Amino acid sequence: MIPPVAFRLHLDQTKLAREVFERISRRGALLNDRQHLQQRREEAIENFGKPGRDPTELGNVMSTIAGNGVWSTNLKLAQLRNHWDQVVGPGVAAHSAVADFSGGVLTIRAESTVWATQLTYLIPQLTETIHGNLKGLTINEIRVTGPAVGYSRKWARRK
Repeated sequence: MIPPVAFRLHLDQTKLAREVFERISRRGALLNDRQHLQQRREEAIENFGKPGRDPTELGNVMSTIAGNGVWSTNLKLAQLRNHWDQVVGPGVAAHSAVADFSGGVLTIRAESTVWATQLTYLIPQLTETIHGNLKGLTINEIRVTGPAVGYSRKWARRK
């Protein structure tokens, strides 16, 4: 008679079943996980566009995050820079730009001292327009500066 394989290979018979079935069990768990993932994919496809899965909700979450703290001020300032021509008009916007915003002070840089003087007269109207259109951007003061050294050349390239 031939001795059992476990005896011939010097294997512990109490551990043999566990080793064999452990591999089978792991494989079964892996297949189960794959089936579960496939089921979740199918559910996601079926539920796409249904109430409660609207992608605009992500936009609302991002708006909430952006509305808190420093982001809000930076976003409002970016809006002001991007729509500067709507605040001062295209003619003035061609000769001026928002330079800085720090500590509630908005600094506007003008192409020349003549444009800086013109913008200085417009400060009350600018304040009213900015407060009306960009609620949440607290501007305590508006300063208008003339060109920096070499600044006029930059304006010539911008046109």
